[in-house]
Amino acid sequence: MTNAEFVREIAQPLTGDADDYDSLLQLIGDARFVLLGEASHGTHEFYFERAAITKRLVVEKGFSILAIEADWPDSARVHRYVRGAGTADSNANEALSGFRRFPTWMWRNAIVVEFVEWLREFNKSVDPKRAPVGFYGMDLYSLHASIEAVLRYLDKVDPDSARRARLRYSCFDHFSRNPQEYGYAATAGAIESCEDAVVEQLVELQQKATEFLSRDGEVAAEEFFFAEQNARLVKDAEQYYRSMFRGRASSWNLRDRHMVETLENLVAHLNGSRQPKAIVWAHNSHLGDARATEMSHYGEVNVGQLVRERFGSEAVLIGFSTHYGTVTAASDWGAPAERKNVRPALRGSYEDLFHETGLPRFWIDLRGAGQIAVLQQRRIERAIGVIYRPESERLSHYFHARLPEQFDAIIHIDETRAVEPLERTSIWDEGELPETYPFKV
Repeated sequence: MTNAEFVREIAQPLTGDADDYDSLLQLIGDARFVLLGEASHGTHEFYFERAAITKRLVVEKGFSILAIEADWPDSARVHRYVRGAGTADSNANEALSGFRRFPTWMWRNAIVVEFVEWLREFNKSVDPKRAPVGFYGMDLYSLHASIEAVLRYLDKVDPDSARRARLRYSCFDHFSRNPQEYGYAATAGAIESCEDAVVEQLVELQQKATEFLSRDGEVAAEEFFFAEQNARLVKDAEQYYRSMFRGRASSWNLRDRHMVETLENLVAHLNGSRQPKAIVWAHNSHLGDARATEMSHYGEVNVGQLVRERFGSEAVLIGFSTHYGTVTAASDWGAPAERKNVRPALRGSYEDLFHETGLPRFWIDLRGAGQIAVLQQRRIERAIGVIYRPESERLSHYFHARLPEQFDAIIHIDETRAVEPLERTSIWDEGELPETYPFKV
Protein backbone atom coordinates (compact mmCIF):
# COMPACT_ATOMS: atom_id res chain seq x y z
CA MET A 1 0.00 0.00 0.00
CA THR A 2 1.38 3.42 -0.96
CA ASN A 3 1.70 6.33 1.44
CA ALA A 4 -1.23 8.08 -0.22
CA GLU A 5 -3.37 4.95 0.10
CA PHE A 6 -2.60 4.79 3.83
CA VAL A 7 -3.77 8.39 4.22
CA ARG A 8 -6.85 7.75 2.12
CA GLU A 9 -7.80 4.91 4.48
CA ILE A 10 -7.91 7.19 7.51
CA ALA A 11 -9.22 10.34 5.81
CA GLN A 12 -12.80 11.37 6.51
CA PRO A 13 -14.26 12.90 3.32
CA LEU A 14 -16.08 16.24 3.41
CA THR A 15 -19.06 16.39 1.07
CA GLY A 16 -20.58 19.78 1.87
CA ASP A 17 -23.45 18.23 3.85
CA ALA A 18 -24.67 19.61 7.17
CA ASP A 19 -23.23 16.62 9.03
CA ASP A 20 -19.72 16.99 7.60
CA TYR A 21 -18.20 17.91 10.94
CA ASP A 22 -20.18 15.62 13.25
CA SER A 23 -17.13 13.47 13.98
CA LEU A 24 -14.91 16.54 14.37
CA LEU A 25 -17.27 17.88 17.03
CA GLN A 26 -17.03 14.50 18.75
CA LEU A 27 -13.25 14.87 18.75
CA ILE A 28 -13.61 18.34 20.28
CA GLY A 29 -15.88 16.95 22.99
CA ASP A 30 -15.86 19.12 26.10
CA ALA A 31 -12.74 21.10 25.16
CA ARG A 32 -12.82 24.77 26.21
CA PHE A 33 -10.41 26.07 23.57
CA VAL A 34 -10.70 25.31 19.85
CA LEU A 35 -7.97 26.83 17.68
CA LEU A 36 -8.89 27.03 13.98
CA GLY A 37 -5.96 27.78 11.72
CA GLU A 38 -5.43 28.63 8.06
CA ALA A 39 -2.58 27.93 5.68
CA SER A 40 -2.90 31.38 4.12
CA HIS A 41 -4.45 34.73 5.02
CA GLY A 42 -6.34 34.91 1.74
CA THR A 43 -8.17 31.65 0.98
CA HIS A 44 -11.97 31.56 0.66
CA GLU A 45 -12.41 27.99 1.83
CA PHE A 46 -10.39 28.46 5.02
CA TYR A 47 -12.62 31.34 6.11
CA PHE A 48 -15.79 29.54 5.01
CA GLU A 49 -15.02 26.28 6.82
CA ARG A 50 -13.85 28.05 9.98
CA ALA A 51 -17.13 29.97 10.01
CA ALA A 52 -19.13 26.76 9.52
CA ILE A 53 -17.33 24.98 12.37
CA THR A 54 -17.61 28.05 14.60
CA LYS A 55 -21.37 28.28 14.07
CA ARG A 56 -21.78 24.69 15.20
CA LEU A 57 -19.54 25.22 18.23
CA VAL A 58 -21.58 28.28 19.21
CA VAL A 59 -24.97 26.63 18.73
CA GLU A 60 -24.25 23.08 19.89
CA LYS A 61 -21.48 23.51 22.47
CA GLY A 62 -22.08 26.97 23.91
CA PHE A 63 -18.87 28.70 22.86
CA SER A 64 -19.13 32.44 23.55
CA ILE A 65 -15.69 33.89 22.72
CA LEU A 66 -14.29 34.35 19.23
CA ALA A 67 -10.73 35.72 19.37
CA ILE A 68 -9.07 36.56 16.06
CA GLU A 69 -5.64 37.52 14.76
CA ALA A 70 -6.53 41.21 14.61
CA ASP A 71 -6.23 44.41 16.60
CA TRP A 72 -8.30 44.92 19.75
CA PRO A 73 -9.83 48.35 18.93
CA ASP A 74 -10.93 47.35 15.41
CA SER A 75 -12.45 44.13 16.72
CA ALA A 76 -14.16 45.97 19.58
CA ARG A 77 -16.22 47.87 17.03
CA VAL A 78 -17.41 44.57 15.53
CA HIS A 79 -18.03 43.24 19.04
CA ARG A 80 -20.40 46.11 19.78
CA TYR A 81 -22.23 45.43 16.53
CA VAL A 82 -22.70 41.69 17.08
CA ARG A 83 -23.84 42.36 20.65
CA GLY A 84 -26.25 45.05 19.42
CA ALA A 85 -25.13 47.61 22.00
CA GLY A 86 -23.34 50.94 21.86
CA THR A 87 -22.97 50.99 18.08
CA ALA A 88 -24.04 53.35 15.33
CA ASP A 89 -23.16 50.83 12.61
CA SER A 90 -26.15 49.66 10.61
CA ASN A 91 -24.56 46.58 9.01
CA ALA A 92 -21.53 44.33 9.16
CA ASN A 93 -19.71 46.19 6.41
CA GLU A 94 -19.80 49.38 8.48
CA ALA A 95 -18.83 47.52 11.65
CA LEU A 96 -15.78 46.11 9.88
CA SER A 97 -14.71 49.50 8.53
CA GLY A 98 -12.16 49.90 11.33
CA PHE A 99 -9.99 47.32 9.58
CA ARG A 100 -8.12 49.76 7.35
CA ARG A 101 -4.54 48.78 8.13
CA PHE A 102 -2.77 46.46 5.67
CA PRO A 103 -3.83 43.74 4.96
CA THR A 104 -7.46 44.86 4.90
CA TRP A 105 -8.72 41.74 3.11
CA MET A 106 -7.97 39.56 6.11
CA TRP A 107 -11.12 40.77 7.84
CA ARG A 108 -12.82 42.97 5.24
CA ASN A 109 -13.94 40.14 3.00
CA ALA A 110 -17.25 38.64 1.90
CA ILE A 111 -17.11 35.60 4.23
CA VAL A 112 -16.47 37.67 7.35
CA VAL A 113 -19.34 40.04 6.49
CA GLU A 114 -21.78 37.12 6.29
CA PHE A 115 -20.42 35.58 9.48
CA VAL A 116 -20.63 38.83 11.46
CA GLU A 117 -24.27 39.21 10.41
CA TRP A 118 -24.90 35.63 11.55
CA LEU A 119 -23.36 36.39 14.95
CA ARG A 120 -25.58 39.44 15.37
CA GLU A 121 -28.73 37.49 14.52
CA PHE A 122 -27.72 34.66 16.83
CA ASN A 123 -27.17 37.05 19.72
CA LYS A 124 -30.57 38.65 19.15
CA SER A 125 -32.31 35.35 19.78
CA VAL A 126 -29.92 33.77 22.27
CA ASP A 127 -31.41 32.16 25.37
CA PRO A 128 -31.09 34.66 28.25
CA LYS A 129 -29.65 31.85 30.37
CA ARG A 130 -26.52 31.63 28.21
CA ALA A 131 -23.90 34.18 27.28
CA PRO A 132 -24.05 35.94 23.92
CA VAL A 133 -21.06 35.58 21.61
CA GLY A 134 -18.34 38.24 21.65
CA PHE A 135 -15.88 39.18 18.90
CA TYR A 136 -12.38 40.10 20.10
CA GLY A 137 -8.94 40.90 18.66
CA MET A 138 -5.77 39.37 20.11
CA ASP A 139 -3.03 41.25 18.28
CA LEU A 140 -0.89 44.17 19.45
CA TYR A 141 -0.17 46.38 16.45
CA SER A 142 -2.70 49.07 17.43
CA LEU A 143 -0.49 51.17 19.71
CA HIS A 144 -1.92 54.57 18.74
CA ALA A 145 -5.53 53.39 18.36
CA SER A 146 -5.35 51.79 21.80
CA ILE A 147 -3.91 54.98 23.31
CA GLU A 148 -6.85 56.91 21.87
CA ALA A 149 -9.30 54.35 23.27
CA VAL A 150 -7.81 54.65 26.79
CA LEU A 151 -8.01 58.44 26.63
CA ARG A 152 -11.65 58.38 25.43
CA TYR A 153 -12.58 56.15 28.35
CA LEU A 154 -10.77 58.28 30.94
CA ASP A 155 -12.18 61.52 29.51
CA LYS A 156 -15.61 60.11 30.29
CA VAL A 157 -15.00 58.64 33.75
CA ASP A 158 -12.16 60.68 35.27
CA PRO A 159 -10.81 63.82 33.50
CA ASP A 160 -7.94 64.16 35.99
CA SER A 161 -6.77 60.63 35.16
CA ALA A 162 -7.14 61.46 31.48
CA ARG A 163 -4.78 64.42 31.84
CA ARG A 164 -2.15 62.26 33.51
CA ALA A 165 -2.57 59.62 30.79
CA ARG A 166 -2.07 62.20 28.05
CA LEU A 167 1.14 63.34 29.69
CA ARG A 168 2.46 59.79 29.90
CA TYR A 169 1.46 58.86 26.36
CA SER A 170 2.92 62.11 24.99
CA CYS A 171 6.21 60.20 25.09
CA PHE A 172 5.23 58.92 21.63
CA ASP A 173 4.39 62.37 20.22
CA HIS A 174 7.88 62.91 18.79
CA PHE A 175 7.20 60.26 16.15
CA SER A 176 4.76 59.76 13.32
CA ARG A 177 1.94 57.23 13.50
CA ASN A 178 4.48 54.60 12.49
CA PRO A 179 5.53 52.94 15.77
CA GLN A 180 8.54 51.28 14.12
CA GLU A 181 10.20 54.69 14.11
CA TYR A 182 9.82 54.87 17.87
CA GLY A 183 11.09 51.30 18.27
CA TYR A 184 14.20 51.99 16.22
CA ALA A 185 15.03 55.24 18.02
CA ALA A 186 14.56 53.68 21.46
CA THR A 187 16.59 50.59 20.60
CA ALA A 188 19.40 52.68 19.10
CA GLY A 189 19.54 54.79 22.27
CA ALA A 190 18.55 57.98 20.47
CA ILE A 191 15.73 58.53 22.98
CA GLU A 192 14.60 57.25 26.35
CA SER A 193 12.05 54.50 25.96
CA CYS A 194 8.42 55.02 26.95
CA GLU A 195 8.39 51.79 28.94
CA ASP A 196 8.05 53.35 32.39
CA ALA A 197 5.29 55.69 31.23
CA VAL A 198 3.08 52.96 29.73
CA VAL A 199 3.56 50.67 32.74
CA GLU A 200 2.64 53.51 35.11
CA GLN A 201 -0.50 54.18 33.12
CA LEU A 202 -1.64 50.57 33.24
CA VAL A 203 -0.94 50.36 36.97
CA GLU A 204 -2.90 53.53 37.72
CA LEU A 205 -5.87 52.31 35.70
CA GLN A 206 -5.86 49.00 37.54
CA GLN A 207 -5.59 50.74 40.91
CA LYS A 208 -8.72 52.73 40.10
CA ALA A 209 -10.71 49.67 39.11
CA THR A 210 -12.88 49.62 42.23
CA GLU A 211 -13.77 53.29 41.83
CA PHE A 212 -14.60 53.01 38.14
CA LEU A 213 -16.52 49.76 38.51
CA SER A 214 -18.82 51.15 41.21
CA ARG A 215 -20.73 53.30 38.74
CA ASP A 216 -22.86 51.48 36.18
CA GLY A 217 -22.88 47.75 36.88
CA GLU A 218 -22.28 45.47 33.90
CA VAL A 219 -21.83 48.36 31.48
CA ALA A 220 -19.06 49.79 33.64
CA ALA A 221 -17.39 46.37 33.93
CA GLU A 222 -17.34 45.91 30.16
CA GLU A 223 -16.05 49.43 29.47
CA PHE A 224 -13.37 49.16 32.13
CA PHE A 225 -12.21 45.80 30.83
CA PHE A 226 -11.88 47.16 27.31
CA ALA A 227 -9.95 50.19 28.56
CA GLU A 228 -7.67 48.01 30.69
CA GLN A 229 -7.02 45.70 27.75
CA ASN A 230 -6.11 48.69 25.57
CA ALA A 231 -3.72 49.98 28.24
CA ARG A 232 -2.19 46.53 28.52
CA LEU A 233 -1.86 46.41 24.75
CA VAL A 234 -0.03 49.76 24.71
CA LYS A 235 2.43 48.39 27.27
CA ASP A 236 3.03 45.21 25.25
CA ALA A 237 3.16 47.03 21.91
CA GLU A 238 5.78 49.46 23.22
CA GLN A 239 7.93 46.49 24.15
CA TYR A 240 7.16 44.72 20.87
CA TYR A 241 8.25 47.61 18.66
CA ARG A 242 11.53 47.89 20.55
CA SER A 243 12.08 44.13 20.27
CA MET A 244 11.66 44.17 16.48
CA PHE A 245 15.25 45.36 16.18
CA ARG A 246 16.65 42.63 18.42
CA GLY A 247 15.76 39.62 16.29
CA ARG A 248 12.69 37.74 15.06
CA ALA A 249 12.36 35.34 18.01
CA SER A 250 12.10 38.16 20.55
CA SER A 251 9.32 40.05 18.77
CA TRP A 252 7.48 36.89 17.66
CA ASN A 253 7.40 35.52 21.20
CA LEU A 254 6.18 38.82 22.64
CA ARG A 255 3.36 38.92 20.11
CA ASP A 256 2.17 35.35 20.66
CA ARG A 257 2.44 35.63 24.44
CA HIS A 258 0.30 38.76 24.23
CA MET A 259 -2.30 36.84 22.23
CA VAL A 260 -2.48 34.08 24.83
CA GLU A 261 -2.63 36.56 27.72
CA THR A 262 -5.49 38.34 25.93
CA LEU A 263 -7.30 35.01 25.64
CA GLU A 264 -6.76 34.28 29.33
CA ASN A 265 -7.91 37.78 30.30
CA LEU A 266 -11.10 37.32 28.29
CA VAL A 267 -11.87 34.01 29.95
CA ALA A 268 -11.23 35.48 33.40
CA HIS A 269 -13.34 38.57 32.68
CA LEU A 270 -16.31 36.56 31.38
CA ASN A 271 -16.09 33.79 33.94
CA GLY A 272 -19.48 33.27 35.56
CA SER A 273 -21.45 30.26 36.69
CA ARG A 274 -19.94 28.39 33.74
CA GLN A 275 -16.40 28.79 32.46
CA PRO A 276 -16.57 30.42 29.03
CA LYS A 277 -15.32 28.53 26.00
CA ALA A 278 -13.21 30.21 23.32
CA ILE A 279 -12.59 29.78 19.59
CA VAL A 280 -9.45 31.27 18.04
CA TRP A 281 -8.98 32.18 14.37
CA ALA A 282 -5.36 32.72 13.31
CA HIS A 283 -2.74 31.42 10.91
CA ASN A 284 -1.43 27.86 11.21
CA SER A 285 1.96 29.30 12.13
CA HIS A 286 0.42 30.75 15.30
CA LEU A 287 -1.93 27.89 16.19
CA GLY A 288 0.05 24.75 15.35
CA ASP A 289 2.32 23.70 18.23
CA ALA A 290 5.69 25.37 17.59
CA ARG A 291 7.53 22.47 19.24
CA ALA A 292 6.63 20.30 16.22
CA THR A 293 8.14 22.73 13.69
CA GLU A 294 11.39 24.51 12.87
CA MET A 295 10.23 27.41 15.06
CA SER A 296 11.49 25.63 18.18
CA HIS A 297 14.99 25.48 16.70
CA TYR A 298 15.02 29.30 16.62
CA GLY A 299 13.70 29.69 20.15
CA GLU A 300 10.20 30.67 19.05
CA VAL A 301 7.00 29.76 20.86
CA ASN A 302 3.47 30.32 19.62
CA VAL A 303 -0.17 30.39 20.67
CA GLY A 304 -0.71 26.69 20.01
CA GLN A 305 2.22 25.63 22.17
CA LEU A 306 1.36 28.01 25.02
CA VAL A 307 -2.32 27.05 25.05
CA ARG A 308 -1.44 23.34 25.10
CA GLU A 309 1.04 23.89 27.93
CA ARG A 310 -1.51 25.78 30.02
CA PHE A 311 -4.73 23.93 29.21
CA GLY A 312 -3.66 20.46 28.05
CA SER A 313 -6.51 18.30 26.74
CA GLU A 314 -8.96 21.19 27.13
CA ALA A 315 -7.47 22.61 23.90
CA VAL A 316 -7.97 21.25 20.37
CA LEU A 317 -5.70 22.53 17.57
CA ILE A 318 -7.06 22.27 14.01
CA GLY A 319 -5.00 23.15 10.94
CA PHE A 320 -5.87 23.64 7.27
CA SER A 321 -4.00 22.87 4.06
CA THR A 322 -4.40 23.09 0.28
CA HIS A 323 -2.59 21.81 -2.79
CA TYR A 324 -3.23 24.52 -5.39
CA GLY A 325 -5.66 27.21 -6.57
CA THR A 326 -5.67 30.97 -6.10
CA VAL A 327 -5.05 33.21 -3.10
CA THR A 328 -5.48 36.87 -2.20
CA ALA A 329 -2.06 38.18 -1.23
CA ALA A 330 0.38 41.01 -1.89
CA SER A 331 3.82 40.91 -3.50
CA ASP A 332 5.35 43.16 -0.82
CA TRP A 333 4.33 44.59 2.54
CA GLY A 334 1.79 47.35 2.06
CA ALA A 335 1.30 46.57 -1.63
CA PRO A 336 -2.16 46.13 -3.21
CA ALA A 337 -4.06 42.89 -2.89
CA GLU A 338 -3.63 40.59 -5.87
CA ARG A 339 -5.36 37.39 -6.86
CA LYS A 340 -2.44 35.04 -7.39
CA ASN A 341 -2.17 31.48 -8.58
CA VAL A 342 -0.96 29.09 -5.89
CA ARG A 343 1.52 26.65 -7.35
CA PRO A 344 0.93 22.93 -6.82
CA ALA A 345 2.56 21.83 -3.58
CA LEU A 346 6.17 20.69 -3.70
CA ARG A 347 6.97 17.00 -3.87
CA GLY A 348 7.54 15.47 -0.47
CA SER A 349 5.27 17.93 1.33
CA TYR A 350 2.24 17.04 3.43
CA GLU A 351 0.10 18.90 0.88
CA ASP A 352 1.47 16.80 -1.97
CA LEU A 353 0.83 13.62 0.02
CA PHE A 354 -2.78 14.68 0.60
CA HIS A 355 -3.20 15.54 -3.08
CA GLU A 356 -2.05 12.04 -4.04
CA THR A 357 -5.03 10.53 -2.18
CA GLY A 358 -7.30 11.78 -4.96
CA LEU A 359 -9.81 13.08 -2.40
CA PRO A 360 -10.93 16.67 -3.05
CA ARG A 361 -11.83 17.52 0.58
CA PHE A 362 -11.26 15.60 3.82
CA TRP A 363 -10.11 15.83 7.41
CA ILE A 364 -7.91 13.56 9.53
CA ASP A 365 -8.09 12.87 13.25
CA LEU A 366 -4.40 13.19 14.10
CA ARG A 367 -4.92 12.06 17.68
CA GLY A 368 -6.22 8.73 16.47
CA ALA A 369 -4.05 8.31 13.39
CA GLY A 370 -1.00 10.36 14.23
CA GLN A 371 1.28 7.44 14.98
CA ILE A 372 1.01 6.09 11.46
CA ALA A 373 4.56 6.40 10.13
CA VAL A 374 3.61 8.12 6.90
CA LEU A 375 2.18 11.05 8.87
CA GLN A 376 4.72 11.01 11.67
CA GLN A 377 7.57 11.36 9.21
CA ARG A 378 9.02 14.87 9.20
CA ARG A 379 7.93 16.62 6.02
CA ILE A 380 7.79 20.11 4.56
CA GLU A 381 4.58 22.10 4.98
CA ARG A 382 3.47 25.30 3.23
CA ALA A 383 2.54 28.60 4.85
CA ILE A 384 1.36 31.66 2.91
CA GLY A 385 0.88 34.84 4.91
CA VAL A 386 -0.21 38.19 3.51
CA ILE A 387 2.68 38.09 1.03
CA TYR A 388 3.03 35.33 -1.56
CA ARG A 389 6.19 34.99 -3.64
CA PRO A 390 5.89 31.94 -5.90
CA GLU A 391 9.23 32.72 -7.51
CA SER A 392 10.98 31.82 -4.22
CA GLU A 393 8.37 29.40 -2.93
CA ARG A 394 10.61 26.80 -1.26
CA LEU A 395 12.59 29.40 0.66
CA SER A 396 9.72 31.78 1.41
CA HIS A 397 6.80 29.48 2.16
CA TYR A 398 7.91 26.03 3.36
CA PHE A 399 9.16 24.72 6.69
CA HIS A 400 9.64 21.29 8.26
CA ALA A 401 7.05 19.91 10.66
CA ARG A 402 5.69 16.75 12.26
CA LEU A 403 1.98 17.18 11.59
CA PRO A 404 0.51 14.85 14.28
CA GLU A 405 2.41 16.74 16.97
CA GLN A 406 1.57 20.11 15.46
CA PHE A 407 -2.24 19.68 15.33
CA ASP A 408 -4.99 17.45 16.70
CA ALA A 409 -6.76 17.47 13.33
CA ILE A 410 -6.03 18.68 9.81
CA ILE A 411 -8.57 19.75 7.18
CA HIS A 412 -7.38 19.49 3.59
CA ILE A 413 -9.12 21.13 0.63
CA ASP A 414 -7.20 20.23 -2.47
CA GLU A 415 -8.22 23.12 -4.74
CA THR A 416 -9.02 26.50 -3.18
CA ARG A 417 -9.77 30.00 -4.41
CA ALA A 418 -8.91 33.52 -3.34
CA VAL A 419 -11.03 35.16 -0.68
CA GLU A 420 -13.02 38.10 -2.08
CA PRO A 421 -12.00 41.47 -0.61
CA LEU A 422 -14.73 44.01 0.05
CA GLU A 423 -12.60 46.56 -1.79
CA ARG A 424 -11.87 44.80 -5.07
CA THR A 425 -9.30 46.69 -7.09
CA SER A 426 -8.53 46.33 -10.78
CA ILE A 427 -5.28 44.59 -9.90
CA TRP A 428 -7.28 41.95 -7.98
CA ASP A 429 -10.00 41.56 -10.63
CA GLU A 430 -7.49 41.28 -13.45
CA GLY A 431 -4.67 39.69 -11.51
CA GLU A 432 -5.41 36.02 -12.03
CA LEU A 433 -2.61 34.60 -14.14
CA PRO A 434 -2.85 31.88 -16.80
CA GLU A 435 -2.91 28.35 -15.46
CA THR A 436 0.50 27.69 -17.04
CA TYR A 437 2.26 30.49 -15.10
CA PRO A 438 5.25 30.69 -14.70
CA PHE A 439 5.85 28.19 -17.50
CA LYS A 440 5.18 28.83 -21.19
CA VAL A 441 3.55 25.49 -21.91
